[in-house]
Amino acid sequence: MSAIAALMFSSVAAEAYMPPEANALYQQACTLEYQHNFSEAITKIQEAIKIAGEDALLYTKLAGLLAETDRYDEAIDAYNTVVKLRPDDAFVYISIGNIYENQSKYIQALEAYNQALKLFPQYKYNYLNIANVEYQMNDYNAAIENYTKFLETYSNHKEARESLANAYLAANKPDKAVEEYSKLYEADPSKFKFYSNYGLALFQTENYGKAVEFLEKAIEQEPDSITSHMSLALSYQELGKNEDALRQYEIVFKQAPNLHSIRFDYANLLADMDKNGEAIVQYKIYAEHYPEDSRAYKNMGIVYKRLNDYDNTIASYEKALSIDGKDTSIKKELANCYHMKKDYTAALKYYDEVLEAEPENYDIKVNKAIALHALDRYEDAITLYKEILSTKENPIIESNLTDAYVAQGKVDLDLKNYTKASEEFEEAISRGTKDGLAYYGLAKCYRVSGANDKVGALYEKAIELSPGQTLYSDEYAAFIADMNAASAASAASAATAETGALTPVQSAETQTITTPATTTGNPASDGKLPSISVENSEENVVTIANIDRSKDLIAKGDANYKKDDYDAAIDNYKDALKINPNDEVTLLKLGNIYKLKDDNDKALDYYKKAIVVNPDYTDGWFNLGLVYANDNDISKSKDCFEKVISFDPEYAYAYYALAIAFEGEENKDEAVKNYNLFLKYNKDANMVKVVEDRINNLQK
Repeated sequence: MSAIAALMFSSVAAEAYMPPEANALYQQACTLEYQHNFSEAITKIQEAIKIAGEDALLYTKLAGLLAETDRYDEAIDAYNTVVKLRPDDAFVYISIGNIYENQSKYIQALEAYNQALKLFPQYKYNYLNIANVEYQMNDYNAAIENYTKFLETYSNHKEARESLANAYLAANKPDKAVEEYSKLYEADPSKFKFYSNYGLALFQTENYGKAVEFLEKAIEQEPDSITSHMSLALSYQELGKNEDALRQYEIVFKQAPNLHSIRFDYANLLADMDKNGEAIVQYKIYAEHYPEDSRAYKNMGIVYKRLNDYDNTIASYEKALSIDGKDTSIKKELANCYHMKKDYTAALKYYDEVLEAEPENYDIKVNKAIALHALDRYEDAITLYKEILSTKENPIIESNLTDAYVAQGKVDLDLKNYTKASEEFEEAISRGTKDGLAYYGLAKCYRVSGANDKVGALYEKAIELSPGQTLYSDEYAAFIADMNAASAASAASAATAETGALTPVQSAETQTITTPATTTGNPASDGKLPSISVENSEENVVTIANIDRSKDLIAKGDANYKKDDYDAAIDNYKDALKINPNDEVTLLKLGNIYKLKDDNDKALDYYKKAIVVNPDYTDGWFNLGLVYANDNDISKSKDCFEKVISFDPEYAYAYYALAIAFEGEENKDEAVKNYNLFLKYNKDANMVKVVEDRINNLQK
């Protein structure tokens, strides 16, 4: 019962008109009530009512005694009789409201309190009664309004301010809750009892450091509070204190294994800690219980993508999209995944959907153009490349556009659309193409049109750019032969006209013709782009012209590395990666240099990138393990060396590294086992004596 309930049990003097016999019984009942003999007191009042049945005071006393003995329905009946006798008595309605509130009949209680407020608005204490009931009914905003009205009069009422703070928190107004909890704490820290709620409110206002402070105090007071442990885990997580957060989650799930509502946050933590397999398990559990929350599938997709498992990545993103079809970010990820799998048709579907929502998205346009190019839809690619270039200069897109003109020219050449092919080859040449195919194709178009005066120079340029294409040389030779034969025939015709006799002419087959020498080289491009993979970045667009540039940069990097000019080598390798970011060997080389420079963080970064590009890259895994070993993270180093062995069971130095790790852990049996395996696969005779000595020392 609320504090106001005391009103209905207080002793009230008998009214003057009460008959003496009834008054005597009333006084006896009051004495019995004081003695807590409520049953006899009720009997006395009932006897008095038989004498003075219209006396409201007797019914008021009876109702109070009945309520005291939990005979609530009878008490309500008695109060209803009082209402009939004294309809303007606000305190009767307050007493009725108290009974209903104790019975959790909040609607009836609220009706009674509101009626009292209507009759006696000056009685400010009633606002507290109303607010308490509204709080129980989860009508937090209304409760806040009435707690505030009450505190305007009784500003130092501690319980009301505590309830107001709790109502603010429940109403998702954490900033207001923090303000009220702060007042309570500062007023008397020794008696403050809402550490958990205060900590939660601080967390919700993103004051994570202070939230941790109060949540830790909450757990000191109540170690088994799941709510406090849960809020503390989330606060640690936001502060990046992942190990502390993990411990709190473990406590929560030990106490409440079926508390699935926080498994999404738990999975996020595991993913942040590179515990990818465990994260996926938790996302799946969360999704099972909250199947309409697309975030679980979306984040699952992110983790699968990190593991280069594109099939499961796509399945997860597709599921997320089936729940939230308007999430453009998921469509972008799906487009990217399909592009990486070279399923350009599926990628285009999502690129188009993204562009419907974001028609000016530059990166998506770039990737769509590349996908069109890869599908041999050169004309569509050309149109989109030109649109892209109209908004922003981009040398890589310029190069791709040139290649697309060459490729479309080849298509039209094969279809014998010579006029159109000529225009496309001419456009590519005007744009500075280095592809011999453009000059060769234009030469063929000119031969068809009879513009032979330009053909020879075009063939020569084609051969210069693509010396490995013997077709170009062969056709040029045939063209020269044809021209010589035509010239000889023309001369013979002229001689016949003058003398009437034929002049012997050397045939084309026996003429001595000098043709450009052929050399071994890369075959000329047919105008198509090589394998293209993108990550929404224009630097990732690979063109044929860039491949040679990349090789040159790597060669320079190797030369600088041999000269111990590590900084120059780093610059060379990084420039090469801008052209081909998926070159695991160059990524490994960068990691090696940073390892030599004792920059383990950067070495780790590049080794990790190398195995992301190629998950089966044994050298990448081995060097990653060495860095972990240098950092004394023996567990992770062993995982890496075991990964190497799983890919290549004869990788001798992986056994050697494992042996050293086990030796450091004083696991002699495993160390000896791995040293022996090293000897089995080792090709370095100089290491045999070293390892045999280690084995002998361990077996002493």
